[in-house]
Amino acid sequence: MSQRVALGEPLSLDDVERVALGAPVGLGDGARGRIRASRDVIERAVADGVTMYGVTTGFGALADTRIDPSQAATLQRGIVTSHATAVGPDLSRVEARAMLALRAHVLALGYSGVRVEVVERMVEMLNRDLIPAVPEQGSLGASGDLAPLACLALPLLGLGRILTGGGAEPAAGALARADLEPLELGAKEGLALVNGTQGMLAVGIIALARATRLLRTADVVAAMTIEAALGTDAAFDERLHALRPHPGQVASAANLRRLLADSPILESHRDSPHLVQDAYSLRCTPQVHGASRDTAEHVGCVLAIEANAVSDNPIVLDDGDVRTGGNFHGMPVAVALDALALSLVSLASISDRRLYRLLDATRSNGLPPFLVPESGLNSGFMLVQYTAASLVSECKSLAHPASVDSIPSSAGQEDHVSMGMTAARHARAVVDNAEVVLALEALGAAQALDLRAPLQTGPATRAAHDAIRERVPFVEHDRELGPDIAAAVELVRNGALAASAAPLA
Repeated sequence: MSQRVALGEPLSLDDVERVALGAPVGLGDGARGRIRASRDVIERAVADGVTMYGVTTGFGALADTRIDPSQAATLQRGIVTSHATAVGPDLSRVEARAMLALRAHVLALGYSGVRVEVVERMVEMLNRDLIPAVPEQGSLGASGDLAPLACLALPLLGLGRILTGGGAEPAAGALARADLEPLELGAKEGLALVNGTQGMLAVGIIALARATRLLRTADVVAAMTIEAALGTDAAFDERLHALRPHPGQVASAANLRRLLADSPILESHRDSPHLVQDAYSLRCTPQVHGASRDTAEHVGCVLAIEANAVSDNPIVLDDGDVRTGGNFHGMPVAVALDALALSLVSLASISDRRLYRLLDATRSNGLPPFLVPESGLNSGFMLVQYTAASLVSECKSLAHPASVDSIPSSAGQEDHVSMGMTAARHARAVVDNAEVVLALEALGAAQALDLRAPLQTGPATRAAHDAIRERVPFVEHDRELGPDIAAAVELVRNGALAASAAPLA
């Protein structure tokens, strides 16, 4: 069994991904004490009749409406049920697990004023894989991901839906089979469950993990194409990149040098009178891949801060003071995920351009048109590149920044929002598309390398080529390519293609 991840203690993005993939969780040392201390502050404030947003008042534009403390349970249940308006497809189980873990972690930090029982129930649901079904649309990203978080909270009350193997079922039945009674929320607890950025954060963390794997894969696929196109490794000279030392560029260039080392194909034409320098899509691979790498690194820093941040409102401070603020606003996450999406468009675009060069007999240095024997009778990889081009174009539309599109809500009280969940969903969609584009290039590169026989590839790219050939045979004549594409996409998404040529930076 995977090692337990402690909530309420510092979480890494790897920790979040492990929980998302099924690792067990528990409350860290000291978490219960912190939770109880902040809960005591809330209960004293209610007993003393203190006016406190969301505890003895309404919400949003109704913050000036006073609520009698005797109606606390009704108020808190009502905020969950009334805010659970999310629509659209459900988040994946992986994303919903990450979201539940992240919200439980925020509460376990001890600044939200909830009871220990609430957090323990969330921990138990994670460990028993009772994962709420959370529709992914409907969040403005401030006050955080209200509608998705409310849907996440519904099963705590015996409402909403729980994910199953093939869909979702009413939570009431799933909890009854698990012998779990619905919770009755106390003062502030409903508000604490719905205020925060954990929807956009969960989707963003999983998308970033996939993007990070894809960035390593992209260097492998590019190296295969450079060999197949009879390119040169001269542009990856370490001395060149030391003069422009962006970390991602340096890392990508180092990967390409290692991946192309001892390549008989490269050696076969090193001294021949071919092109003085390669096209940008080959020569500038480290610069383009490197920019995406550096952006992903920055996004990782932002998401790591957010994963361990208190994004609730109001917040119970260490000295017992209770302050309202704007920590729920998703702008830091929204801007970062917009940047991730934008940077990956270039990764997909340059991949499509490399694939295009392999298919064009006027640019491929001797490969047959569309990488197939008897071209004309056979169309070969012609439509493979069409698909890549279509996905790249779609990525360009998805890269429009969601974070610039604020729209007011709640009678003008919430008059500037982040649209962070939209940014996260767009980033995820760009990752989806970019993975496919790189898989399509990998198929073309493997085909082209076979067509270069008897010239041989270097050891690293040969391993990547062989990983593809274990699943996808050489295309001798036109055939249905859908299964080939699906197999290549799986190799890219699960990291197996990159691992075949490991280690990589």
